[in-house]
Amino acid sequence: MRDALRRYRRACDYLAAAMIYLKDNVLLTEPLRPEHLKPRPLGHWGTCPGLTLVYAALNRLVAETRQRTLLVTGPGHGAPAIHANLWLEGTHAEYDPRLSLDGSGLAELVRRFSWPGGFPSHLSPEVPGVIHEGGELGYALATAFGAAFDDPDLLVACVIGDGEAETGPTAAAWHSPKFTTAGDGRVLPILHLNGYKIASPTVYEAMSDDELTAYFTGCGWTPLLVDVRGTDDPDTPLAEALARAHRQDTGPPPMLVLRNTKGLGLPATSPDGTPLEGTFHAHQVPLAPDQLEPLEQWLRSYRPEELFDADGVPAPDLLAVPPEPELRLGRVPQANGGRLRRDLPLPDVGKFAATGAEESPTEVLGGWLAELVRRAPDTFRVVCPDELQSNKLGALLEVTDRQFDRAVPGHTEHLGRRGRVLEVLSEHLCQGWLQGYLLTGRHGLFPCYEAFVSIVDSMVNQYAKFLKMSGEVRWRAPVASLNYLLTSDGWRQEHNGYSHQGPGFINQMLTKKARTTRIFFPPDANALLETMHRCLSSTRLINVVVAGKQSSPVWLSPDEARAHCRAGTAVWPWASHEGPPDVVLACAGTTPTGETLAAVQLLAAAAPDLRVRVVNVVDLLSLCPPDRHPNGLSAEAFAECFGEDVPVVFAFHGYPSAVHEVLHGRPATQRFHVHGYREEGTTTTPFDLLAGNRMTRHDLAADAVRRARGWSSLGGDLARDFQRERDELLAAAYRDGEDPAEITGWRWQR
Repeated sequence: MRDALRRYRRACDYLAAAMIYLKDNVLLTEPLRPEHLKPRPLGHWGTCPGLTLVYAALNRLVAETRQRTLLVTGPGHGAPAIHANLWLEGTHAEYDPRLSLDGSGLAELVRRFSWPGGFPSHLSPEVPGVIHEGGELGYALATAFGAAFDDPDLLVACVIGDGEAETGPTAAAWHSPKFTTAGDGRVLPILHLNGYKIASPTVYEAMSDDELTAYFTGCGWTPLLVDVRGTDDPDTPLAEALARAHRQDTGPPPMLVLRNTKGLGLPATSPDGTPLEGTFHAHQVPLAPDQLEPLEQWLRSYRPEELFDADGVPAPDLLAVPPEPELRLGRVPQANGGRLRRDLPLPDVGKFAATGAEESPTEVLGGWLAELVRRAPDTFRVVCPDELQSNKLGALLEVTDRQFDRAVPGHTEHLGRRGRVLEVLSEHLCQGWLQGYLLTGRHGLFPCYEAFVSIVDSMVNQYAKFLKMSGEVRWRAPVASLNYLLTSDGWRQEHNGYSHQGPGFINQMLTKKARTTRIFFPPDANALLETMHRCLSSTRLINVVVAGKQSSPVWLSPDEARAHCRAGTAVWPWASHEGPPDVVLACAGTTPTGETLAAVQLLAAAAPDLRVRVVNVVDLLSLCPPDRHPNGLSAEAFAECFGEDVPVVFAFHGYPSAVHEVLHGRPATQRFHVHGYREEGTTTTPFDLLAGNRMTRHDLAADAVRRARGWSSLGGDLARDFQRERDELLAAAYRDGEDPAEITGWRWQR
């Protein structure tokens, strides 16, 4: 076995190097010439030998124990190593016959890597066995734990580069074992400590074994240190450590610290004397293409003629290393979780509908989610950064605990060893957990303060790319959508102040592919129920739902909410005049909807002859032209809502630029005048916050009369009256420290 593993690793290392450099002569059957090289050699060699060392050792463990194992690769830039292993185990050929286990398939694999129309330089959804790209570092360990939740028979081996281990998200993820219990799978982190990042040593390289042991012990692990530098038999100590880790079922969970040589197998130096093996110079493409002679010597040092026959077929002992086909790392079902996904048993929203005049949308939703948890006790989780009760979703905690597997001193509530809620004050950890959970076939929800969800901007960027590419891979089955519930929104964060006021995540989502993202602004509790039912029924999407948590008017009956959410954007006839309008008042968001309807009443009293139409937008992307977004209203439906030349005063929850962006391509967009958040805020009253951003009912009414057709002569005077009334109310708020009753006690009169 020892000789076979050594030869297997030699074959994988050769293939990885060949993928980086070669486009032809892939088995070096003739002298290497410049035309055999790729014009743009790309890839990261430095981590490849270590990844193959781990992959081969996991093959051995799986073959001996039949342990179902998913591999999450943090250093996804070491993709050539993973491709080499997938090819040798036959998984690549199973998904694509052109990558057959012969010379033709080998040539295709080598040519396709980092080639136009081929595989990218990092791991990606086109690669079997992958749920994590690893292109952006920091998220592998959290994703691995998400995959392990509620899958007690699964082992998730997670390779973490020592450069990646310097990141904040990884630092938080080391605490994940405190949230896993006997009902979850096991995660085995393997810190690949090869000493260097792109151009400098890593923090972990500077730590002694005692420091490493103390650090990881303090995080709650049993660290097993494996140093294979300088040994001619790295397989045995690594296999022994993996076997020990697999056997351990008591005490703190095991993790491996694998000290290894970066870029093992390279020449010691380049022709100009630059040190290579064991230095950061091994990180990417260590030898330049014009260094043809040393490059050929390096490639021939793997002796490919001993590993592959004349037809390019791998030697039989190499093919015997991977475990039996159904247990191979590239074929674990969880890596194509859409095939495991089952629809959620969603409760009927009608049974949970809001019936009062005013109710908290999220509090109503909480009751519905609690029933969903009862029905889906092992396929649905809520991840939240310690904000569940703050966001009035506490009904969930009446049916489930927050899962936490440690005894804690002092007073606690709703904390248990098993639960459907995971709360940790790390948005990165919540995001990583949920991604891993969804990509392995389950469902979830991420409630978050609106201002702080932007902490995961970069993570959701990567996830959106993963979903986009997954949709282009024929064998990838669709996974459940990633659902954000953004509450504690900026318009009601007047008490927490400017730091808590920020709707920028909406704009971030607008940069994503139309087939990937959706953005919803349910105006009341019943619309929120309908929206969430829709989101939790969907697949392959990132759904962003923005909803208030404070008690607010219930505008729509359950049937009206259902029809409205189906339409995406619609006229509210009960708040509008019949016939052609002089001005359209549009709104999107809980607070903007309330202010718009209050403006309608101001206008009815001051300008009873002004014909107003109210349009509410629940699906922001329905405003897009249908050729830009699948949810876009048809030209006819858009005109039925907004007319063709009528001025539109739009009260929007977020930055005005978001509305202008989605309207691009519609005719006569200059008639849309958008009020929204203008980066004005502090600790103040709700009305003052609105006034600072020109979003009060008085600002909307003033803009309406100034812009309405046929009102140019009267509009100016009325607008000044509205603004004077606004300023008087603001003065009262500044005097009394609270908004006056005219604001707090306002109710819609139908």
